[in-house]
Amino acid sequence: MRSWKDLIIMLLITSVTMVAVIVLSEDQVIPSGTAQNSPPVARDSIRTIKSEELYGIQVDSLKVDRGTVQYGESLAAMLYPYGVTAQQIYLISQLSDSLIDEKKIQAGNCFSVLSTSDTTPLYFVYEKDPVNYVVIQFEPDKIRAMNGRKHLEKRTRFASGTIESSLWESMQNSDCNPMLAIELSEIFAWSIDFFGVQNGDKYKVIYEETFVDSSSMGIDRILGAWFFHNQTDFWAIPYEQDGVRSFFDENGNSLRKAFLKAPLRFSRISSGFSHSRLHPILKIRRPHHGVDYVAPTGTPVHTVGDGVVVNVGYQKSGGGNYIKIKHNSVYSTTYMHLSRFAKGLRKGNYVKQGDVIGYVGKSGLATGPHLDFRFYMNGSAVNPLKVKAPPVEPVHKENLETFRIVRSITMESLKLL
Repeated sequence: MRSWKDLIIMLLITSVTMVAVIVLSEDQVIPSGTAQNSPPVARDSIRTIKSEELYGIQVDSLKVDRGTVQYGESLAAMLYPYGVTAQQIYLISQLSDSLIDEKKIQAGNCFSVLSTSDTTPLYFVYEKDPVNYVVIQFEPDKIRAMNGRKHLEKRTRFASGTIESSLWESMQNSDCNPMLAIELSEIFAWSIDFFGVQNGDKYKVIYEETFVDSSSMGIDRILGAWFFHNQTDFWAIPYEQDGVRSFFDENGNSLRKAFLKAPLRFSRISSGFSHSRLHPILKIRRPHHGVDYVAPTGTPVHTVGDGVVVNVGYQKSGGGNYIKIKHNSVYSTTYMHLSRFAKGLRKGNYVKQGDVIGYVGKSGLATGPHLDFRFYMNGSAVNPLKVKAPPVEPVHKENLETFRIVRSITMESLKLL
């Protein structure tokens, strides 16, 4: 079964491997005067390793000492223990900032010193970040500096599971990158309310993830996904149309709808839409024509659709800091009890779906931090959880034949998980 799955995945992906070549750039040479090397001094965080090649350098006969930059440590303090002379350290400090900038050397970053068997230093390598590094070569009368990049490995990975508590925890329990929860919530944001995900919901996903030195650098892209929620199958088929890669359902309809299902990424609903709700502060029954999402103060609030800001200010009747957005001639939305507004947000601003417009708070009549989200259709309040937004442009008729091929391969691949 596994071999068949791998075969189908190979058909799904036109390019699985990222070509990773060590890039040497800005070859810079600085003459150096001769000087005696000082004897090496032991360093606590050093370990000697052996490898055929490291940073593009053949190291079979070399001694490799690795260390970690300590807080406030200078180049001199890093290199003196390995016999690097004051003249050589000075020349390193004179290199272009694009090669090495001493002001930007960060505590916790790794470095290596490669020496001969008699401890004469030949190379100093500083890792600027998990991918990029600089190699500095010591020669009798000069030093040579080159930028380089580590080997990047792109892997096709698979994840599937059943939710018992939350999507995030399910990802962690499945020993896969929990950031997949964010990716899936964004892909299915217009179809599934992830605040209402239930125990027993299921998911399957195929994705690409990049690794450096066996450490994940993050998820590159989703190659296909399936979610089972409310006894309904939701498919995400990636397809490029008009130069834009997006996701479609099994019928070729875009997963991107006119409105997001919710204005927050992750939270929980504390109070739903009601024509008669006991107000927690006033202790009287009155309509609550919105949905309350409980979230910590400062949680970003996103506009659920494109539109124009028609009101931004303070609502004295109890809503506190609020924003109202008109999306078109039919729909508008309101966001209340905010702690603050997005920087620069003003009445008349045009906002795009997903933009951060404010932050959760408890201004106005509120017992705790939450967002009161309201949805209006033709001026009348409607239950945001029951709004069925029309999809955006589907797969074009002229592209349906190729889309069906991608759909078939993607769905069969997911079914094998």
